[in-house]
Amino acid sequence: MRVVIAPDKFKGSLSAPDVASRLSAGLQSVVADLETTLIPVADGGEGTLDAAVGSGFTRRTATVTGPMGQPVRADFAVRGQEAIIEMAAASGLELLPGGPSSETAKTATSLGTGQLIRAALDEGCRRIILGVGGSANTDGGAGLLQGLGAKFLDANGNELPAGGAALANLHRIDFTGFEPRLVDTRFVLASDVDNPLLGHQGAAAIFGPQKGATPKDVGILDTALARFVEVLAREIGFRAEQAAVAPGAGAAGGVGYIAIAALAAARRPGIDVVLEFTELERRLAGADLVITGEGSLDEQSLLGKTPMGVARAAARAGIPVIAVCGRSTLSQEQLTEAGFRAVHALTDFETNVEKCMAEAGPLLEELGKHIGVHLPASAARTDTKENVHV
Repeated sequence: MRVVIAPDKFKGSLSAPDVASRLSAGLQSVVADLETTLIPVADGGEGTLDAAVGSGFTRRTATVTGPMGQPVRADFAVRGQEAIIEMAAASGLELLPGGPSSETAKTATSLGTGQLIRAALDEGCRRIILGVGGSANTDGGAGLLQGLGAKFLDANGNELPAGGAALANLHRIDFTGFEPRLVDTRFVLASDVDNPLLGHQGAAAIFGPQKGATPKDVGILDTALARFVEVLAREIGFRAEQAAVAPGAGAAGGVGYIAIAALAAARRPGIDVVLEFTELERRLAGADLVITGEGSLDEQSLLGKTPMGVARAAARAGIPVIAVCGRSTLSQEQLTEAGFRAVHALTDFETNVEKCMAEAGPLLEELGKHIGVHLPASAARTDTKENVHV
């Protein structure tokens, strides 16, 4: 019997590779001659890099500029001429010294992400996937352009300081030293965010408060980003204005905007991108059961997050799928409709949520044993969506 284990991370507890290996250990401890195929996956945000490395990409490291100007060691992944860049590794909220604040909301930069792109170009990569979750900046991607050689100048010809707020004083963008290898490079923006750059649904208004922005800061940032669009349109033409209203422009503090406007990135749902480069559908061939999951199965999960993407792929292949999670807030009807044969939560084994998070590894091994004992029932194929409780 062969089981494919394709989970996302359990946020705050275990990475996706750790989740997969713990489940596999539990299964194999009770099922003789069981073959497991471990395929860590993600939805395009945090964990995308782990999914890439688990699928044959090689991890690379570069020293880049963090969101507040500090040097950080950031990983990216390479396979042939393709690279996976996880923006949070270079420009993430978790890299803010002391956490988010009003000051960091206005001054955090995406510079390090642009520098990571350059590092990928140095590796010979000409197709770059940008996973843009978890960013600290609201700079419209200006820092990213600076990392690729652009200069942002005020009316006196002086370079602007870092961050979104400074863009209010933008007068001209000098592309003289812009990275020439970008002409031959294709970009994919892995993002499920469909917000525009500006306005009440834009990057500053919707995501700025999560990054420390006060209501006053939101107004400052939105005005500054509007100035950025105006100046960039003078430099590269009307597509800069079109990109500002494109779905996804507001992703990652506006990095989505610059990816669309300046890098001609194709925006795709994160889970679709990850399932493509992990070659999940091909690797499902011959499997008897698929196990997926994430830390919390909830309403957000149904909107295209990892478990749903894996479940759809398993359904197309006609393979039963079950889910594991830290906890589930979904009804039995919702779980059945989503296509899960069964769902197992760590809270079924340990009611203390904090303990579940702290001891997720051993609990997942126990859960794997439980699934293994009932494996024949779990893997029995059926043409109905009736759940089997195991």
